[in-house]
Amino acid sequence: MTRSPLDAEQLRRSLTESPELSFFRHIEVVESTGSTNADLIARAGEPDADRAVLLAEAQEQGRGRHARTWVSPPRAQISMSLLVRLPGIEPAVLGWLPLLTGVAVVDALRATAGVHANLKWPNDVLIDGRKVAGILAEVAAADGVPAVVIGMGLNVSLSEAELPVPHAISLTIAGAANTDRTLIVRSMLTEFARRFTAWRDAGWRTDDLAAAYRERCATLGAQVRAELPGGRTLTGTATDIDDAGRLLIGDRAVSAGDVTHLRAEY
Repeated sequence: MTRSPLDAEQLRRSLTESPELSFFRHIEVVESTGSTNADLIARAGEPDADRAVLLAEAQEQGRGRHARTWVSPPRAQISMSLLVRLPGIEPAVLGWLPLLTGVAVVDALRATAGVHANLKWPNDVLIDGRKVAGILAEVAAADGVPAVVIGMGLNVSLSEAELPVPHAISLTIAGAANTDRTLIVRSMLTEFARRFTAWRDAGWRTDDLAAAYRERCATLGAQVRAELPGGRTLTGTATDIDDAGRLLIGDRAVSAGDVTHLRAEY
C-alpha cells in the first residue's frame, strides 16, 4: 500500500496563515522516533517548548496508558504530541486537559473525516464502538508552571490485518470521507487550540468544557465494568462526570482504570 507523507511545509505555513493555528509556536515532522511524548518531555524546560508540536511518520516505542506499547506501519497513523504550559491552573482541574483533547479530536474527525466519532471515558475515541484513537497526557515539570505533553495516536489507513487489536478501527475501515492526514492534523490542532484558549480565558473553569464532553461521551448512561488499581472491579451504570473529570459509576467516582462498555450506547 502506498501511503503519502505528511506535508510538513503546509503544516508549518499554517502557523502564520491560519489565525487559529497561530496558537502553536512551531510544528516539526520527523520520519521516525521512539516516542513523540518522550521527545517533548525531554524538551519541557527549554524556553520555546510551550505550544510545540511534534509528529512522527513512525514511532518505535509509542506509549499508551498503563505503559502499553504499540507499533504501526509508517504513515498509516497520525502520531502527534504537543506541549502546553498552564500557568495559574488549580491541580484539581488539570485532569480535564486530556478530556478536552478528546473533545477536540472527536470534533475534528466529525468535521474533516465525516465519521461519527464519540468518546469512551476518559479519552478513547470510538467509531461504531471500536477505538480509532488514543490520548496520553503526561506532566513534565517546567520552572514551577505545570507543563503537560499530550500524545495522540490516530489510526488512519490501517487495514483489518494491520490493526493492533480486533476492537480497533481505522478511518479507512470506517469509510471516512477524507483520510488526508495533513488536513486531519490541521483540524485536530485547530480544535485543540480553540478549546484550550476558551478554557484558559475562562480562568480554567470547566462548566462549558464539561458540557461539551458529556455531549460526546458514549460511556454516560451505559452499563460498564471498571478494572481498578489493585485488581478490584466495579460494575454499574456510568451516571456522570464530576468536577475533576472523574467518572461516576453509581455514586462512586473513578479516577483511573480500564472501563469496558457492557452494552452498546452509540
